Amino acid sequence: MRTADVTGWESAVLDGGPADGMRMKVADRPRVLQVTYPCRTEAAADGPRVEAVFVYRRDYAVNQEPLRYGFDIASP
Repeated sequence: MRTADVTGWESAVLDGGPADGMRMKVADRPRVLQVTYPCRTEAAADGPRVEAVFVYRRDYAVNQEPLRYGFDIASP
């Protein structure tokens, strides 16, 4: 029995891009993960915020922990 069968969470790692090597736990093997980084703005702190968005897609060839998600340079 795999750990994920009991807990519902699996280990995953990001490959490439700005979050290369970052590890996390995911549930239900999502197809896509989104990583965001805050950007500095000149507006007041209570105003809108801006974030850089990076997309990572699951590598379906990997079926055991840690699952792997590769950086998608073409997204968004």
